[in-house]
Amino acid sequence: MSEGVIYSGVRQVVSLSSETRAFITSHRVARLATLDSVGSPHLVPICYAYDDIYIYSAIDLKPKRVPASDLKRVNNIRSNPKVAILIDDYSEDWSHLAYVMVKGSAVILESGPQRSAAEAMLRDKYAQYRDFLGHHCLVLRVTLEKVVSWSSEERIACTLDPDISR
Repeated sequence: MSEGVIYSGVRQVVSLSSETRAFITSHRVARLATLDSVGSPHLVPICYAYDDIYIYSAIDLKPKRVPASDLKRVNNIRSNPKVAILIDDYSEDWSHLAYVMVKGSAVILESGPQRSAAEAMLRDKYAQYRDFLGHHCLVLRVTLEKVVSWSSEERIACTLDPDISR
């Protein structure tokens, strides 16, 4: 399947190659970039799950300085839902570098069947979430709007975003 954007009804769906889907699914950590109401960036590492439509990440029980609902990433998404997620491979051997960058819109799921399904997916992927993921936790849901991928090998199809200057 070629990469690109397909419009399905009123909802935009991003179609990914099998290699790009596998890259996203197989990785265990990514970086989530959000912007606050004045455009200042905030970047945090995340654990995530991908269901071929959305990327989900939960606010877990690791110690935090503020309640989950007051975290900067949560407030940023509430004021500006545009986000980016970077999933990458780094190696000292630069012939093994690769990344997938997702640009999209995020929402906070506080309840409902989609939030519960995302929680279950995250628990399945990460054994640590048996202890560090509270039931009824906040879940971030990211709708993929644009996906850019690059690899120094031919593991994933390279797609270029004309909005990104190199």
